[in-house]
Order: sequence, then C-alpha cells, then structure tokens
Amino acid sequence: MRLPPAFKHPKFTLLWAGLLISIAGSQMQLAAIHWHIRELSGKPDPLALGLIGLARILPVIVFSLFGGAFADTFNRRTIILVTQTLMALTAAGLAWLTFSGSIQIWQIYALTALQAAAVAFDGPARQAIVPNLVPAEHLPSAFSLNSIAFNAGAVIGPVLSGVVIATLGQSYTYFFNAPSFLAVIAALLMIGSIPQDLQKGSGISLAAIGEGVRFIFSRKIILSTMVMDFFATFFASANTMMPIIAKDILQVGEVGYGWLVSAQSIGLVTAGVVISQLPGLRRQGPIFLTAVVIFGVATVAFGLTTSFALAFVALLIVGAADTVSTIIRNTIRQLQTPDHIRGRMTSVNQIFFQGGPQLGEVESGLVATAFGVPFAIISGGIGTILAAALIVWKWPELRTYDK
Repeated sequence: MRLPPAFKHPKFTLLWAGLLISIAGSQMQLAAIHWHIRELSGKPDPLALGLIGLARILPVIVFSLFGGAFADTFNRRTIILVTQTLMALTAAGLAWLTFSGSIQIWQIYALTALQAAAVAFDGPARQAIVPNLVPAEHLPSAFSLNSIAFNAGAVIGPVLSGVVIATLGQSYTYFFNAPSFLAVIAALLMIGSIPQDLQKGSGISLAAIGEGVRFIFSRKIILSTMVMDFFATFFASANTMMPIIAKDILQVGEVGYGWLVSAQSIGLVTAGVVISQLPGLRRQGPIFLTAVVIFGVATVAFGLTTSFALAFVALLIVGAADTVSTIIRNTIRQLQTPDHIRGRMTSVNQIFFQGGPQLGEVESGLVATAFGVPFAIISGGIGTILAAALIVWKWPELRTYDK
C-alpha cells in the first residue's frame, strides 16, 4: 500500500475528508427514508417506494443543465457552499416533522425533491472542481478516492441508519444528517480560493447549455459511456425495494436491512482502494464492458436468492463491478473535456447518472407491483446485459478504447 497520488494535494484531501462525512450522513438519511416510507405505508408497497426515485430525479432533469452553466460561469466553491447549506436545511426539516409526529409520505417526497434541486447545482460544481485541485496525471487517483469516499459513506450511513432506527428512532437519522453537511462547508472555508477558468464562460443561457450538449454529442466515447451508464442503472436499480427484500423475503430486521444496503458499497470501496493503488489503467474499454456484464449477472443472482449470505455476496460483486466502470467513465470524460465547459458536460452526465437509477426505481416499483420484487430484479439484470450488447453494436469503438 502507498499513499494515493491525489492525497499529495492538500486542498483535494481536505475536500475529500469533508465529503466522506457529508456522504455518510446523506446515505444514512436515504436508507432511513426508504424504511420510513415502508413503515408509513403499513404494508409492502413497491410503488410508494419507487416514487421516491421520481421525487429525486425530476428536479435534476429540470435544473441540472442550468447547474452546469452555473458551474462554468460562477465560482464552483461558492456554489458548493450554498448547496450544502440548503441540503442541511432540508434534512433539518425532515427531522422536525418526524419529531413532531406529523410527517406524511407526501412531505418526504416534497423535501426529497427540494434537496434534489440543490443536488442539481451541487453535482456539476463538485465534480468539475476536482480537475482544479489535482493535475491531469492524478485524476484517476482522485476519482477512485472520490468513489471510495462516496461508497465508504454508503457503507457507514445505512449501517448507522439501521442501528439508529432500532435504538433511538426514525427521527434521529435525519437529525444526525443535518450537521454532517458542515464538514464540507468547513473544508471549503479552510481551502480558500480555487483557480478556475472563467474567461471562456458563456454565461447562463440556452445557447450556453446548447454548447455543452453539442460538445457531448460530438464526442462519441463520452456519449457512449453516458448512455451505457443510464441503461445499466435504469434496468438494475432496485435499492428502494430493499426494505421489502429485507423484511418480507429474507426476513431480517432493521440491522440486517442496514447491512444489505451497505453490501454494495463495501464492494465499491474495496475495488476503489485497489484501483487507487494502480499507477495506470490500460485497455479501459474492454475492462469497462466486462464490469457492466458482471454487474448484470450479479444483479440476476441477487434476485434469485432467498439467502441473506448469498444476497450479501451478490451485492458485494455488484458494487465492485460498478466502481470499476464508474472510475473509468469519470476519468475519460474529465480528461477529454476543457475546463471552461466541464460543468456543462458534468450536468448532462448528471442527468444520465442520476436519471438511470432514479427512473429505474420507478420502473422497478411498477414491475414489482405487477410481477413481484424478485422478477423486477432478475429482469433488470438481464436488461443491463442486453443494453450493453446494443450499445457496443452502436459504438464499436468503445470495445477497443485504450488511452
């Protein structure tokens, strides 16, 4: 083991540490929301759980392109400070309503949508700021570490969520999440100014947004990875079904539910640590496609099993495959995009990246309502593999990509 190259840059290290804490709180809240909706429904209701995905993606679709233009026009550090504050306030709102005993499912949807609107501006600024903190040769290391931060938070958060719900109650998960955003805010204040190319910015306009969209469609390798990302996560998204799987199929309680939600992220962190140690990663195209196929096969295995242990292992593999493809996708996109348009590229990618899993949650909710939760998961894994085959047929250069 050696120190990942990106950690040689203090500003990146500070922001990474802040994100790790903030993400853990956000993932704790997300797992708690899914369990909360299951409890408020009073019965297994896949559609009610699936609709939380709709509440999370609609604001992203509406605001994300503007968020990218903001990230290329205004200071990205300032944008992140504002959005992190807004997300802290929405978490506090969930805590207050739950403490008061007056919370209803529609209020969870509404506050989730408000937080997603903040994410639509936060995501492009946060991803586009990474190349402003580390040199190009250390970007793969930085993105693997960001993947570790996200997924370490996704391990810690749901486990804590299960324990907190079982011991203190639902409301405390939201209460603990609200101050977690202060970690990112404190890191940004300590970092100070961050250099950014604002001279070529095109302002906030439909023309500026169109420039970002045209850039992506002119880069086949970027577009193909975005489309692959969308369909893989659309078909294989069933995270909101996890409370039903835990409680009604595998018959484990809140703590078992927390571990199931964390399993995928444990695989993601493990793969991220391995990749962060590599000096380079060649034959990115074949590795990326192999990872997507493994992701689909492991999803099918998860849908077939009724064993907690086998379900846990299948989710570990899903997570490891996902992090390999994610790191390759992010590195390709950032290295092939100039800084002055990086926010807009990221905003379009955010629609694909978040649209796939969130719309996929709605799709899995509808399929699970009609045919059952296991069928929704199994068919999703098969759909991922078929989508990968069609995308390779459309863009064969992805199969041999090696830069």
